[in-house]
Amino acid sequence: MLSCRDFTRLAVSGLLCAGLTQGGARADEDVLRVFMDHARVLKLDRPVAKVIVGNAKVADATVADAKTIVLTGRSFGTTNLVLLDADGNAIVDERILVSIDEASTVRVYRQTERSVLSCTPNCEQHAAQGDGAAATTAATQ
Repeated sequence: MLSCRDFTRLAVSGLLCAGLTQGGARADEDVLRVFMDHARVLKLDRPVAKVIVGNAKVADATVADAKTIVLTGRSFGTTNLVLLDADGNAIVDERILVSIDEASTVRVYRQTERSVLSCTPNCEQHAAQGDGAAATTAATQ
């Protein structure tokens, strides 16, 4: 049987351990990582009745069905995800880290100003954090 830590490491498969322990400090590797503007499917082993995201500006959780949650990174930062069953018991209480997919980004520094370009395959500037607009500026390669 796989432990919760093993499930967390299976990021490609999108599985989440539904029986995580509550309380206590967790190591950084136990953080659920999501890239900004990407979705991640979380399959659970029992039905969820309530989904709570600590900061909806950082991440969004959508219920696809009773055992499937779609987590979307909205902005850089950390928050938490709490999933409750029908009796109000916590199934999951996990920290979420939303970050950029570093493998496909370029940073441009102009004095004190910084731009982050996402290059997959063409380079486009990321929207500034907090402006809520879609990326609009295309960069030449």
